[in-house]
Amino acid sequence: MKPPAPARPVKHSLTLSGHRTSVSLEDAFWQAFRAMADRDGLTINALAAQIDADRGDIGLASAIRVHVLRDAQRRD
Repeated sequence: MKPPAPARPVKHSLTLSGHRTSVSLEDAFWQAFRAMADRDGLTINALAAQIDADRGDIGLASAIRVHVLRDAQRRD
């Protein structure tokens, strides 16, 4: 059986430190990201701001994907 093709990234706007920015993530990452924010009692903007503050020199979308992955790995 052939695995499903990965979905194309979907762009959403976020507000970080009062500035609008767009982030493109695959739908599965958006769903997991929203679930993490809900679980932690945060808005997705607040969670993105936390990730943004700690991401160093990597892109925000990559930092969010890694954050989601690490959260999933901790829960396994």
